[in-house]
Amino acid sequence: MAILHYQATKFQSGASNPVEDALTAEAALRISINGQVFTITMRTPGNEEALIRGLLYAEDMYRDLDHHPQMRVEERNQYGYITAVDLTIDPEKAGKRDINSRKLLSVSACGICGNTELAPLVPGLEISDKKGALQVETVSEMFREMRRHQDTFQLSGGSHAAAAFDVDGKMLNMQEDIGRHNAVDKVIGQLILDGTLQDAFCIIVSGRISYEIVSKAFVAGIPALAAVSAPSSLAVDYARTLGMTLLAFCREDKFTVYSGGVG
Repeated sequence: MAILHYQATKFQSGASNPVEDALTAEAALRISINGQVFTITMRTPGNEEALIRGLLYAEDMYRDLDHHPQMRVEERNQYGYITAVDLTIDPEKAGKRDINSRKLLSVSACGICGNTELAPLVPGLEISDKKGALQVETVSEMFREMRRHQDTFQLSGGSHAAAAFDVDGKMLNMQEDIGRHNAVDKVIGQLILDGTLQDAFCIIVSGRISYEIVSKAFVAGIPALAAVSAPSSLAVDYARTLGMTLLAFCREDKFTVYSGGVG
């Protein structure tokens, strides 16, 4: 759990009082591949291997599920958080995307901000035929289960969460991060590291769903997405085009289906 404590002054009803607030940590992470800088992403420190594994998989930079890149820590900051890593990847196993296509700073709020352009989804991929559908009665329970594990959010109120579930509604993995897309990358990466990616049927997120989250789920072969908040128009368009199930405004035992269906 990456939490930092800050002194502040709280104003309420005309009075002020000193307070100490727990805030979600945010730090830059420079990711290099074979000595060449790939991207700098802003994220909540922790689970770096899962974050990077999911990011590289979603961006078609490394899609081998059986062998994991060797990660060497190059720098840490004053809090001990990892701030720079270098990955050793066999060039023959690397994806087809140009490493120079992601040279800008990738901020916590946007999973594609580090790209120089909106990359097309990996050609030739399609959602695998995972039998079943999201069940109406399990949707609310999935979000309740995720909330029970949001320890960082409970302390700071400043982190997003993502969680993966199988077709029966069993939670496979849950991750928190200051960025929605980072939390999704961490989940996908951890599923790969655990060897359970093929079991993932649905990813739920604590915020909104936009294009980049739909694309990450699609590339990972996960056919369903659900969110506490709203979807973007592009997210709905992509989900419908790709044949994915997309639910949003999942709160208080209610939700709206924008693509696909429920059982």
